[in-house]
Amino acid sequence: MEQIRLSKYRWVVLSALMMITLMSQIQWLTHAPIERAAEVFYNGRFNPLSFFNIDFLASSYMLLYIIVCIPASYFIDTYGIAKGVGTGAILMIIGGAIKGFSGTSFTMALTGQVILAIAQPFVINASTAVAARWFPVKERATATGLATLAQYIGILLAMVVTPMLIIASPSDPGYGNGIDSMLKIYGIITIAASLTGLVLLREKPQNPPSDEPYTRIDFSSGLKHIFRMRDMWIMIILFTIGLGIFNAVSSMVDSIADYLGVDDSNGLIGGLMLIGGIIGAVIIPILSDVYKRRKLFIVICVAGMVPSLAGIAFAPILTGGQGVNPEAAYTVALISSFILGFFVMSAGPIGFQYAAEISSPAPESTSQGLLLWVGQISGMIMVTGMSMNNKAYLPVFLIVFVVISIIAAALVSFLKESALIKAAKDSRR
Repeated sequence: MEQIRLSKYRWVVLSALMMITLMSQIQWLTHAPIERAAEVFYNGRFNPLSFFNIDFLASSYMLLYIIVCIPASYFIDTYGIAKGVGTGAILMIIGGAIKGFSGTSFTMALTGQVILAIAQPFVINASTAVAARWFPVKERATATGLATLAQYIGILLAMVVTPMLIIASPSDPGYGNGIDSMLKIYGIITIAASLTGLVLLREKPQNPPSDEPYTRIDFSSGLKHIFRMRDMWIMIILFTIGLGIFNAVSSMVDSIADYLGVDDSNGLIGGLMLIGGIIGAVIIPILSDVYKRRKLFIVICVAGMVPSLAGIAFAPILTGGQGVNPEAAYTVALISSFILGFFVMSAGPIGFQYAAEISSPAPESTSQGLLLWVGQISGMIMVTGMSMNNKAYLPVFLIVFVVISIIAAALVSFLKESALIKAAKDSRR
């Protein structure tokens, strides 16, 4: 058998995707950590009672993802990753320029954000496609994990760096000042990263990265193929539960802190969840590639959700009862959120790669986009339920999350190992 010659340029293509992905996530949450300061900055320039308010700047990404996800996956699968991600990069240049240089107008900031939100699925839906075209089987979970890691780092940077770039103290007379310069900085970096990505992106290497025959069916045939597979239905259910819970918990971190009796959360629950996720997204996919096991690590990740969610839901009970010792309850929740992030956020890249492998010859962006799509929808439903009646049902939802995570842990045991990874493992013996 002729030795496979791997292109070193695969790391350049992956780095280009990661750069664009990172800036997409920073732009998503630009206003989220400074929401109250932004309301002061834009005072009189928008109607706070309107649907298009400060909150919509962040929620637009989720709403538009649900709408654009499937068309974006179709575009990537039909026209290739260079044109697909390239389209996202061009939209990010336009949206980043509008938001960065005209963002003092709330209408223009909103316009730029909508364009950036449309760009997102063209970027993040492409990670498994890039892995399949450029990387051998033994490196694909790592490649997908690194692309997903860029999302997590972007979210963390948005949460940590943004408040440093403005006057974020309510006691300061200049409260809210600096948002215009912050938007300009992010706009310039977004344009630079997207332009660099456009220059560096390539469709595929000269030599295939694997001796497996690379054949793909069209988008509609791929969907039909996916929906006929038992293991893909299990993955759809797992992402509906796991990704939905992650989106819900990360969206409601301050409300969860209030439930625990903490007056000022400082966003630590969400921050530690992201840190745990970043660590997990580096470690777990690499281990999956090294040991050539997908199912085992998916089982470990889903099982790890159960005690971490229980720690958050039952923290007051574990520390003596509701309101008895809020500091101890908060500590339990912080530890649990770190563990939850480690397992649920590292499950994402392995799950995407596993789905791409078992659903072949369906296009990779189709399977990944579908899993992201169901997780976004379930997450929005969960957030809506947790927010109803002044968050009266939030404790109930936290308990429900524990129950359905147990169901997910039982369900994941029925998965079969990826035939592609098994073949790769057997070939090394």
